[in-house]
Amino acid sequence: MAEAAQPAQSPRETPTWAALWLPALAWAVVISIFSTHLFTAENTSRIIIPVLHWLFPSLPPQTLAFLHHIIRKCAHFIEYFILSLLILRGIRAGRHGTKLAWAVLAIAIVAGYASLDEFHQRFVPGRTPAVTDVLIDTTGGAAAQAIAALFALWFHVREVRPRED
Repeated sequence: MAEAAQPAQSPRETPTWAALWLPALAWAVVISIFSTHLFTAENTSRIIIPVLHWLFPSLPPQTLAFLHHIIRKCAHFIEYFILSLLILRGIRAGRHGTKLAWAVLAIAIVAGYASLDEFHQRFVPGRTPAVTDVLIDTTGGAAAQAIAALFALWFHVREVRPRED
């Protein structure tokens, strides 16, 4: 990742702590809601499997159940992909550019939150904790950081390259 962080904006333009961190905190709450009994595999299958059956009426029940499982795992990846980007937003604190340390910190926070979330599921009826889910969650967070770095690099290259007018 490029080490091209610029200094913070002037005090009047610097976003507040709430503006920087509330989106990440709100999304963490959403993830916690997804970890309740409302979103057990049994409950989500009541919605997802009929939709899949409607879309693919010839698929056997085993295939529909497998697709349901894959959708649930993709949801883990996406939830933590989003959380990772929101955490990066808070860490950057209105600064432009990207730093490897920011990405590593965002991934560490995602991994920690994913671990706490899975631990929480030990106490939720119908939910079971899984180390593989933490790995999927952390992979989603790392993928978000990689894509954020690519975007930052792409925009930096576009700004530095002279225009051919």
